[in-house]
Amino acid sequence: MTAPRRTVLVVDDEPQIVRAVKVLLRGAGLDALAAHGVEEALDLAALHRPDAAIVDLLLPDGTGVDVCRGLREWSGMPILVLSAVDEEDEKVAALEAGADDYVTKPFGSRELLARLQAALRRASPEPEEPVIAVGPLEVDLAAQLVRVDGREVHLTRTEFGLLRALVRDRGKLLTHRSLLREVWGQAYVEDVATLRTHIANLRRKIEAPDGADGAPPRRLIRTETGVGYRLAP
Repeated sequence: MTAPRRTVLVVDDEPQIVRAVKVLLRGAGLDALAAHGVEEALDLAALHRPDAAIVDLLLPDGTGVDVCRGLREWSGMPILVLSAVDEEDEKVAALEAGADDYVTKPFGSRELLARLQAALRRASPEPEEPVIAVGPLEVDLAAQLVRVDGREVHLTRTEFGLLRALVRDRGKLLTHRSLLREVWGQAYVEDVATLRTHIANLRRKIEAPDGADGAPPRRLIRTETGVGYRLAP
């Protein structure tokens, strides 16, 4: 039996963007459902129950943040937001409202599709692996052991908590606030300086420095300036 095609809600008031995204989705075997504003998007989502959403941040009757909040009242579907370079505060607000990732305009079609497919995979995860491998990095979640190139690396409890959060959602952008909330607790969600210090320590332990052993630098944790971090998928 052929699996049903997945449907993606595309929310943008620019017709050319909607047309381009619809063509991209059809080429990937996905159906598109178009909406041009917040209210229309929420109505269509409630009626058709799409599998994911791609949402522009600036809409005629509100923002993509409003769409994220509305969808998150009843759905865990993957949400990607489209943003301009200078909309950093809105990007952070959308991620805090439940968006899974963002793509900056103008965007490449391959990047948008890759991020969407990664989000769809995370939405239907396989049973958690006892050991998660990302390139040279191996993380045993049950035993709380970390190895790099087969060599055991000692992490503090805080460093392991950060790595566990990143590796469980590898490829997904995690905001400063979400990492601080998970590892330190709600009272510390504004302490970005502390987070940066521990991320720097974690990087020193799991990433190869420039020119180490003649190898090129290895970057596993990627910084999204002003927003958060993601572990390379």
